[in-house]
Amino acid sequence: MSLWGVRLVGLQLSLSCCWAFSCHNTPSSPDFSLPGDYLLAGMFPLHSAPLEARGRPTVTFCDRSNSFNGHGYHLFQAMRFSIKEINNSTALLPNVTLGYELYDVCSESANMYATLSILSTLGRRYVEIQGDPAHFSPAMVAVIGPDITSHALTTAAVLSPFLVPLVSYGASSMVLNARRLYPSFLRTISSDKHQVDILVLLLQRFGWVWISIVGGEGDYGEVGIQELEYQVTRQGICVAFRDIVPFSARPGDERMQSMIRCLVQARTTVVVVYSGRQVARVFFESVVLAKLTAKVWIATEDWAISSHINSVPGIQGIGTVLGVAIPHRHVPGLKEFEEAYVRANKGVLRPCPQGSWCSSNQLCTECWAFTAQAMPTLAEFSMSSAYNAYQAVYAVAHGLHQLLGCASGACSRGRVYPWQLLEQIRKVNFLLHKNAVTFNDDGSTLSNYDIIAWDWSGPKWTFRVIGSSSPFSVSLDINTTKIRWHGNANQVPTSVCSRDCPEGHQRVIIGFHHCCFECVPCEAGTFLNKSDPYRCRPCGKEEWAPERSETCFPRIVVFLTWQEPVSLVLLAANTLLLVVVAGTAGLFAWHLDTPVVRSAGGRLCFLMLGSLAGGTWGLYGFFGEPTLPTCLLRQGLFSLSFAIFLSCLTVRSFQLVFIFKFSARLPTFFRAWVQNHGAGLFVMISSTTQLLICLVWLAVWTPLPTREYRHFPQLVVLGCTEANSLGFMLAFTYNGLLSVSAFAWSYLGKDLPENYNEAKCVTFSLLLNFVSWIAFFTMATVYQGKYLPAVNALAMLSSLSGCFSGYFLPKCYVILCRPDLNSTEHFQASIQDYTRRCGST
Repeated sequence: MSLWGVRLVGLQLSLSCCWAFSCHNTPSSPDFSLPGDYLLAGMFPLHSAPLEARGRPTVTFCDRSNSFNGHGYHLFQAMRFSIKEINNSTALLPNVTLGYELYDVCSESANMYATLSILSTLGRRYVEIQGDPAHFSPAMVAVIGPDITSHALTTAAVLSPFLVPLVSYGASSMVLNARRLYPSFLRTISSDKHQVDILVLLLQRFGWVWISIVGGEGDYGEVGIQELEYQVTRQGICVAFRDIVPFSARPGDERMQSMIRCLVQARTTVVVVYSGRQVARVFFESVVLAKLTAKVWIATEDWAISSHINSVPGIQGIGTVLGVAIPHRHVPGLKEFEEAYVRANKGVLRPCPQGSWCSSNQLCTECWAFTAQAMPTLAEFSMSSAYNAYQAVYAVAHGLHQLLGCASGACSRGRVYPWQLLEQIRKVNFLLHKNAVTFNDDGSTLSNYDIIAWDWSGPKWTFRVIGSSSPFSVSLDINTTKIRWHGNANQVPTSVCSRDCPEGHQRVIIGFHHCCFECVPCEAGTFLNKSDPYRCRPCGKEEWAPERSETCFPRIVVFLTWQEPVSLVLLAANTLLLVVVAGTAGLFAWHLDTPVVRSAGGRLCFLMLGSLAGGTWGLYGFFGEPTLPTCLLRQGLFSLSFAIFLSCLTVRSFQLVFIFKFSARLPTFFRAWVQNHGAGLFVMISSTTQLLICLVWLAVWTPLPTREYRHFPQLVVLGCTEANSLGFMLAFTYNGLLSVSAFAWSYLGKDLPENYNEAKCVTFSLLLNFVSWIAFFTMATVYQGKYLPAVNALAMLSSLSGCFSGYFLPKCYVILCRPDLNSTEHFQASIQDYTRRCGST
């Protein structure tokens, strides 16, 4: 602040104080003043002014037309008692006497008057500010109070530029945590930040997630419910209804009736009332008038155990009241001190002149009229608050003790500047009746809260301490058996918009609040993570989950193993076929020059048998875990081998038909065919074509090991990708064309000589081939499990064994069982018979 700014503030404060002192210059009551070496100011609400919105500036006369505040009276006496104790102590501030000036701060105007009085220089009736603010020395070295946040904010804002220590015993609002704005503010009560954390834990402890919040007008209530709403929302609790009770509200008026109607429509069982005592009373009187019952009311420390609230007529029927309260602390000797004050001879008060300030700020008419039989009761709530005021005075005394160097046994009494004392108060750390007193970085003392429950089971109201919080970590310890819930069942009420979903059901939000939802089961392959109940998450690729699952399970990896029974059967059959093919090759080699072998194709039979053997080797690739070599060989080797066999079969059938039916008609073509080795050339060209198709297939559409996830949710089926490729379809189509060609030429030779007539057997073999592959592709469209390779292998084995049986087994039968038919004479006779039949037709 610039020097001109300081002078301007000084001028304004001087004018204000001059108005206050000159216009209302009357002596104060002796109970409000005590001379001493160092003076402390005390600000206490001995009276309560009506809460109402003002339309024009007014001055409130506390001692006139205002109700006496017994709670403030106990705070007032607690400061007087603590000063007396300290002055009588030889250990704390020896040879130093503390004095005080006490003020009744029943209203904003009275609070401002007291604040300006505190800043006045000793012996003067105005505020004088020097050029150097560090040497500003008001009459009061420190201030105790005020009680409520709105008054504390005003006083702290005025005193903070001068760093006059202000130690409040009741203002808990979080707004006062701002050290930059209120550097001289301290308090002997926890900040509302800690109280809000405890309220959130209390709601969570009982599972209440659908609540209403009602606050009182003013910084305490409005800032409190703002922070509470922010914190509960972060914890997943929904605020269905939120409203502020204005100062101008009256029990049952239109504003309160509207609020109660909205509260009922919100359908919440739990209502948090974050308000001061006076506004809370208006609210609960309206609740009683509206006959609103069967709810759980959560109280803040300002009204949780206040007789101002529990004395509302009919309040015992509203439901269950739980709350946060300052732990009960006892000020030893305070009760006796108050009783002695009542018994003391205080003389007779003279009437105050009309318009005099003597009846407003430093006068309490009711206090002079108390008797031993008629005096304010020092209840637990007032005793706990009085302890905070008592503690505040001792904190200032210990700071002054350090500043004056009293540790040596004698204090050096000199001028004390407020900023010096503030620095020492912040550092205090002492025990007061076994309770540690120290200030944290926010200027608040570290203290815990009691969790209380109202109890109407006896003849009059009382409360039970059901738990407590820790001052060092945000945690609660609650004994729920001590709570008497409303209702006959004595069960914990629920406060939810929608009940929890069954396991494996996600919440689908209805409306604006995430607490209102429908339950929808999670689909198969998804699961509900408890950390996010609003979305079913898909399982990983290697996992699966049934419907309504809360976890995923590892998929089982399956493939056609060598040990499967079906595998053993196919392997045995394939090996047997391979052995029979090899034996047939040996048999044909032994009888190579016989008519049966020559009519079957001679040396071409070995190529046919070799191709069948190659096809059987391809079948072994279908068993075991698929690898790149097995995927490359199993279909490709079969396709090429079977194409060679079909090429040989086609050209063999073609030659027989051409020799017997067309050689005489086309002699030139026949000679060219024989001279140029047409049969071998055809087989080579046809086989080479299939070889090129297979090479392109394996190069472009390379069959790779694959993991199939789609068809079986709980399985991973290992296989190869060849069935999905264009190359496989081209190779299969080519073999199909060769099969049709072989079938056609075989059928055309159905009337050839008996020893050359292979139509029936070949036709049967090729039909078996067609049926096998049709069955395989039909099965592949409806089944994709681990046994599909077995079906594929069976189709290939059927084709191979069918072709072998249809072409070679009849010849083996003749060679082994009918050697009489394996003679040149028999074949010549068969040809002659065919020639006669053809000639007759």
